[in-house]
Amino acid sequence: MADAARTEDAGAPALVIRGLRKEYRRGVPVLRGIDLTIANRGITAVIGPSGTGKSTLIRCINRLVEPTAGEILFHGLDLAKLRGQALRAARRRIGMVFQEYNLVERLTVMENVLSGRLGYVAPFKAWLRKYPPADIDAAFELLDTVGLTQFANQRADALSGGQRQRVGIARAIMQRPELLLADEPTSSLDPKTSVEIMELLVSLVGGRNIPVILNIHNVPLARRFATHMIGMTGGAIVYDGPPAGLGDEHLKQIYGGESWLEQRQEHSPRRPARIAPDPAAAHD
Repeated sequence: MADAARTEDAGAPALVIRGLRKEYRRGVPVLRGIDLTIANRGITAVIGPSGTGKSTLIRCINRLVEPTAGEILFHGLDLAKLRGQALRAARRRIGMVFQEYNLVERLTVMENVLSGRLGYVAPFKAWLRKYPPADIDAAFELLDTVGLTQFANQRADALSGGQRQRVGIARAIMQRPELLLADEPTSSLDPKTSVEIMELLVSLVGGRNIPVILNIHNVPLARRFATHMIGMTGGAIVYDGPPAGLGDEHLKQIYGGESWLEQRQEHSPRRPARIAPDPAAAHD
């Protein structure tokens, strides 16, 4: 039904944020009147320095953090005003991928993936881990897609970081969400695994037309995989546009100077020590 709704409303944005403000301490805003429109497909990458409010923005959307003011319109429904059962019903439609995976370590990989359906299963059946056969089939299919079928009955705490994040992504997709939020999903991973995780995420959401809002520190990775980019600094948006339009001047404004330029040279040789007498040492 969610897929049908997305098809019927293909031209409408998935999310519209108006005047979003968050203060953890009165008079000290972390988010300063955020206005943002998220398309109903593609990956929107949110970049910016630590402490600028990227994670707070993500967590305000699914109400893990209470907004101080503003509207968060999810297919026309204001998430900021929801309470109780209405909020729980809305959260079922929003998947979440966490930086530290957020798996239940003592459960198996299969049980963690199936937990993505907890919002749709009666509490007693969920306690007994009695899921409909269709959900079990879907979970096996997802495990096959993420390359973890052989680990289905293995405990989550026995997996590597990259494998755990694959389980986290599969669990989020199991919700059949209409929006997927990802809070630094690659920050705990090595560069090669980070690329693999992003490729997997793009593949899974692209075939299902699930829009993604991705909070990420790695600018080259964001440029490579995102269809839209948001640059934040000081709790405000300073860039909102395509990856190709994000230039050095924007990045200087976002990160506050030119030191970020050195971070882009990930594959450049290390600079020689100042005392090196041989100019050729610069190429060592």
